[in-house]
Amino acid sequence: MSAANQVQTAALLLRVALGVMFVAHAGLKIFVFTIPGTVQFFESIGYPGFFAYLTILAELFGGIALILGVQVRLVAAGLIPILIGATIQHAGNGWMFASPNGGWEFPAFWTVALAVQALLGAGSYALRLPFLPEIGAPKSAEA
Repeated sequence: MSAANQVQTAALLLRVALGVMFVAHAGLKIFVFTIPGTVQFFESIGYPGFFAYLTILAELFGGIALILGVQVRLVAAGLIPILIGATIQHAGNGWMFASPNGGWEFPAFWTVALAVQALLGAGSYALRLPFLPEIGAPKSAEA
């Protein structure tokens, strides 16, 4: 496998893994914590309740877009603020995510992974829509 193909495959694997994690976290907020419970939690930590709805929508549709490979650079970059918020929320709990109430290591790592995805682009097997050019793609070809 050529180096270019390895990069494309790596971007694909990262993209799908990130997408699945976002869809899973949206599902957790919808089905386990429930939407009202998520709203209440956001309010309990000082965030406006409507941020819970925005977060759930961003995680669900952003995750689906990543899995499909639609506007990957834009979606990955757009999800970074959610993970920065999560990192800030967990900062007082210590480094290890296994700490009570979760530390900040996992959301910080997830933030970096999103930045890497935004830089790499969609990789292989991405759904590229002719009417919606990939934002941020190199002029010669999508990386």
